[in-house]
Amino acid sequence: MALQRRWEKAAALAGRRAGGLLHVGPAEWVDAAADVAASGGQLLALWGTLYPESVPAAAVRAALFVDGGLLVLELAVADPAQPYRGLHEVFPAAARMQRAVTDLTGIRSDAADQRPWLRHAAWRADEWPLAAPTAVPRVAVPAADDYPFVRVAGDGVHEVPVGPVHAGIIEPGHFRLSIVGEKVLRLEQRLGYAHKGIERRFTELPILEGHRLAARICGDSAVAFAWAYCQALEGLCGATAPPRAVWLRGVYLEIERLQNHLGDLGALGNDAGFAFGLSQFSRLKEELLRSVQQVFGQRYLLDAVVPGGVAADADDEAAGLLAARLGQLAAAVRALRAIYDDHAGVRDRFAGAGTVLPELARRLGLTGLAGRASGQPADLRIDSSWPPYHVLTPKRCLRRDGDVAARVAVRFDEVEESCRLARALLSELPGGALRAPLAAPDPGPPAVGVIEGWRGPVLVALESRERGRIHRCHAHDPSWQNWPVLEHAVIGNIVPDFPLINKSFNLAYSGHDL
Repeated sequence: MALQRRWEKAAALAGRRAGGLLHVGPAEWVDAAADVAASGGQLLALWGTLYPESVPAAAVRAALFVDGGLLVLELAVADPAQPYRGLHEVFPAAARMQRAVTDLTGIRSDAADQRPWLRHAAWRADEWPLAAPTAVPRVAVPAADDYPFVRVAGDGVHEVPVGPVHAGIIEPGHFRLSIVGEKVLRLEQRLGYAHKGIERRFTELPILEGHRLAARICGDSAVAFAWAYCQALEGLCGATAPPRAVWLRGVYLEIERLQNHLGDLGALGNDAGFAFGLSQFSRLKEELLRSVQQVFGQRYLLDAVVPGGVAADADDEAAGLLAARLGQLAAAVRALRAIYDDHAGVRDRFAGAGTVLPELARRLGLTGLAGRASGQPADLRIDSSWPPYHVLTPKRCLRRDGDVAARVAVRFDEVEESCRLARALLSELPGGALRAPLAAPDPGPPAVGVIEGWRGPVLVALESRERGRIHRCHAHDPSWQNWPVLEHAVIGNIVPDFPLINKSFNLAYSGHDL
């Protein structure tokens, strides 16, 4: 009963953007997560935090989305060397997150899979980037791990390794394909090659300046990460951005969604052998970027969202010009959609490729754009409806087939809807200030910001234990949930379709390798 009462109290707090924090014991940790899963809730992120010279010495936290609100479970860890109960059996996506927690903090779960996920011999196995700096000097580069990939045996089975270094400019990631003939039997990924030390770098920054680093975590989601950071910071400060700033943040976020969807629709057409699609969508994306540059001073809005508000405004004339451009964009995309739908070759490549059916998507926690293409309705702009979306009534873009064609269809639907939402915001921009004054918050419990980015829910958890300084900042990209699902999506498909299926998810390397 005591847990139930605390659960109800925390669930009531979960409607607040900072999230309700529920302290649980080892037995309650898994039980509470199982209750969330049983009620249809989602795991948004899992991370660990160290508290040097404190009792307890560490904590593991899990952010959950349940009943339209955010709930954060906290498990105190007295001894990081003693394994805590993992959540991987409740939420399969937690498995890699727990391995990353071990690599960064030394806090270990009881999962059977303890292979390093982020380390790649970049630091010794007995040191952790988020712990206090070690006094032991490094005299040599640690030896590379012997990473035991899962082997598939049988007559005619062989392996095709792809990466980690790829053609082009994408970041590194290794894909181990086990195949018979041209058919994929298994895919196993290994990521984390580009670990940049961002979470450690946050601890070296003043808390009022961390938004600039947040915007550079993953370049295609700069607005989402910067907004999530500022949302968490404003929660710590008890501050609220002015209405005009909130409306402009919504415009930025929908523009970021458009930029990515336009690029993906062109690239997917190209992967299906339809170069016309690439040229046309590249043209539309470039025209949009030039309009954004003209209005806001940046093609990609890396520094537009700032603590307490925004840094880039649009006067009435500029807002009208951008709204007109978005109207033209929506009309052009509708015409191109008809061409894609009527092209037999494109239809043949898209339909049935990389299918993730709704039941599998639900069980594995597929989220965001890819989840909505597989019948998972979650969209925080609708389900949580933070300002300015509470006055917009966004349309839920949903498909159930779960193949490349469905993921393309959701992108087309979302382009249309993002144009509508951004135009509505631009047409009704409130007057007033762009930014509220913000002072460094007092130390206290962590606050969490969550934004529905173009790929899915982007989360930033921010904690301060010294005024003006960051003790811990955990940033989470939805690719953590979706990369493991890609391993299932390619099973039974032919090897030449792997690049097309992979692109239809378009998951982040950079947002994953923090």
